[in-house]
Amino acid sequence: MVAELEALLGPVSVLELALVAATLLIAGFLRGFVGFGGALIVIMVVSAVFGPLIAVPIAVLTGLPSTIQLLPVAVRHAERPFVIPFGLASFAAAPFGTWVLVSVEPAVMKMAISVAVLGMVLMLYRGWRFGSDSLLVLLGAGTAAGLIQGSAGIGGPPVVAVVLSRPGTPEQQRANVIGAVTALALCSLPALWYHALFTRDVLLLGLVLFPLYASTTWLGSRYFSAGGKHHFRNAALALLAAVGVITLGLAIRDYLTG
Repeated sequence: MVAELEALLGPVSVLELALVAATLLIAGFLRGFVGFGGALIVIMVVSAVFGPLIAVPIAVLTGLPSTIQLLPVAVRHAERPFVIPFGLASFAAAPFGTWVLVSVEPAVMKMAISVAVLGMVLMLYRGWRFGSDSLLVLLGAGTAAGLIQGSAGIGGPPVVAVVLSRPGTPEQQRANVIGAVTALALCSLPALWYHALFTRDVLLLGLVLFPLYASTTWLGSRYFSAGGKHHFRNAALALLAAVGVITLGLAIRDYLTG
């Protein structure tokens, strides 16, 4: 195991390893505080170091322990009429998204997703609501999130856009995000396994990295409970905007250099 890990990390510089470690720490804190966003940061950096076919399953694996950490919060505070239809739709759509990941050049699709996310942020900032009590809206958002999760590993934005358009306390909104993101994390597993993306290298790297992510997830949760809840909505909107801007920039770069 040690020899295999050394072979994987051999071409990687110390600076790159330090960057990956710092990324996991920041991503875990955001996951614990806001309930989403960690996967974007992990995929962005790990893709640059190891490639996207390692980055997407790594983001899923390192996030699983944090999913278990945060699940009790979702069980206590989340709205089942929101989480259940959203989760079922995302499970149905995720395999098609993973097919895109392994079969299709995703740059144009990611640009469209990023523009849509930024549009959602603007509408939410201006107080527009997505009719989020409608079952059709929940199923549509879950389908979109599952497709994005399967293809790019960042299915959180549709979750947050719908959750923030619903009334509720910060605790309830965060729990809804956590519940829906939990469904996204789990729906990724069968498709990634089917396409043989859980390689030995991925499993070894995930085993090394997940303690970093899990430790700061706990810190993010503590911060939310200690007063961070008052900043939840603004933090979620800011992070949602950052997701859109960063993924749009990366997609344009990939499109121009591809």
